[in-house]
Amino acid sequence: MSFVKAKKNLGQHFLIDQNIALKIVDSLGSDTRDVLEVGPGMGVLTQYLLKRPEINLHAIEIDRESVRFLRENLQELEHIWLEDFLKYDFAEKFQGDFSIIGNFPYNISSQIFFKVLENRNRIPEVVGMIQKEVAERIAGGHGKKTYGILSVLLQTYYSIEYLFTVSEHVFDPPPKVKSAVIRLKRNSRTELPCNEVFFVKVVKAAFNQRRKMLRNSLKAICENLPENYATKRPEQLSVQDFIDLTVAIENLEKL
Repeated sequence: MSFVKAKKNLGQHFLIDQNIALKIVDSLGSDTRDVLEVGPGMGVLTQYLLKRPEINLHAIEIDRESVRFLRENLQELEHIWLEDFLKYDFAEKFQGDFSIIGNFPYNISSQIFFKVLENRNRIPEVVGMIQKEVAERIAGGHGKKTYGILSVLLQTYYSIEYLFTVSEHVFDPPPKVKSAVIRLKRNSRTELPCNEVFFVKVVKAAFNQRRKMLRNSLKAICENLPENYATKRPEQLSVQDFIDLTVAIENLEKL
């Protein structure tokens, strides 16, 4: 059996610990029948996903060599596409909802989650292994130093669990940092009581100058911020606080 050589430009680090692979696969619920695996590589997760009869598995992989390897060695994987996940149009392949799982490349993990956000009404669950630092940022609650833009935007629409940490020594080649597995489950929020684009703008502006009080970081957006927000810093605000703040600013603009 030939093996795929990890490519640095694709951020490839192949998981070689079978127990962890199985643990990741077992973390995925059965909310949807269709499941999309992102970046299957040599199929360490794929082999266990294929053993779950309730799953209709699809895989998307940008590396031609990996796709060839999977087609030769996991012939029961019927749906595999040589595509760039970030440019992929889900409507081409999926009629309804689908979940996502994968050992995500570190260099595009944040972009993967932003794409999930864009398609949140079709993606009820995500299980992903990413850089530990990014996992802590996504799962972090308000009041924590790790809390930031990605935390707020993802937690607006998903309940997020930090499941477990993964050592760098179970990969080939080993990355320079530890990894972690997180799980996102779609919450019940269907829409915001404010303009969503403006909400994102407020969150980004607040955290782009996170050491400043909101009356300073949001000065370009709102000259006279409501007093109960003015002296706070962004990490002090919960997701609901950010929603309420955006509504308050919108109401001021109408005066």
